[in-house]
Amino acid sequence: MKAVVYAGPGRVSVDDVAEPRLEEPDDALVRVTLSAICGTDLHLVSGHVDIEPGTGLGHEFVGEVVAVGSAVRGIRPGDTVLGSDFTACGGCWWCRRGDHWECPERQFFGTGTSFGKALAGAQAEIVRVPHASTVLCPLPPGCPADGAIFVGDALATGFAAAERGRVAPGDTVVVMGGGAVGQMASLACQAVGAAAVVVVDLVEGRRALAAREGALSATPEEVDGLVRRLTAGRGADVAIDAVGGARVLEAALTLARPRGTVVSVGAHFDSSFALPVNRAFAEELTLTFAIGDAMRLRDRLLPLVAAGVIDPTVVVTERVALADVPAAYERFARHEAVKILIDM
Repeated sequence: MKAVVYAGPGRVSVDDVAEPRLEEPDDALVRVTLSAICGTDLHLVSGHVDIEPGTGLGHEFVGEVVAVGSAVRGIRPGDTVLGSDFTACGGCWWCRRGDHWECPERQFFGTGTSFGKALAGAQAEIVRVPHASTVLCPLPPGCPADGAIFVGDALATGFAAAERGRVAPGDTVVVMGGGAVGQMASLACQAVGAAAVVVVDLVEGRRALAAREGALSATPEEVDGLVRRLTAGRGADVAIDAVGGARVLEAALTLARPRGTVVSVGAHFDSSFALPVNRAFAEELTLTFAIGDAMRLRDRLLPLVAAGVIDPTVVVTERVALADVPAAYERFARHEAVKILIDM
């Protein structure tokens, strides 16, 4: 079968790889009909993470179940399903709390051994899904696949930012980064009642997209003045880092008001960060991190997508065929696209 694989720093290819098979009683095989390119994929391909050439990429997918193991419940061949971007057993102490990311059996599709035991990615014709009863979810009637796929990662992450930041009606929120996750965070914060959401990005097209979808927009040079004007000089109630890395996190911290909250949902690969603890203490700041968890959030998010309350497809820049994925990665790396879907 065909799959997208890491071919070295800055490069991907579409190669013939071995077709997966059921390995455990709780496995399922899913024929992928729709996948996507994510900012995390770009981190991997750019060399920020140590992965082996030949690693199958991709962690966002919708597809049709083609086979299930003897222990799988609630999922049958022929079902159209949404996959989470990582796996969890569903039965351990962490999973019972809804903290699936902490599950000791976690595997992250298509990221090598960066976040656990390696698991082949979903930018492939068929993907093996461990713990399928937990990881997979049948699509509800009327829920379009191109909207549902965002619940598997980007929308779950954006909503997790709003949830962890305890965004409340009337709040002023700053979102650092206008990529797919930043735009999803903006939509989520608006949906829970934020009075003003400011999306910050260097790319004019991304700022324009945020403005079309109900947010205010600003360049990094403009944002401090805008936020001060909106809040009578106090600063943002919640600042969300949707990019990752020290520089953006530092900027988010400068925009939060005393007793405000900074939530980072951008991917971080540095081993340390210089936190301004004197200011954080004196102003009683809260700094927290969140990772989207579709297994915990999908029952709340899929109905919003199906009803059109949140339309994540507004960030889709283009759809490509599997053979065209290498060129699409190049465009994505040049910031010429916000979100690219792959029709398998």
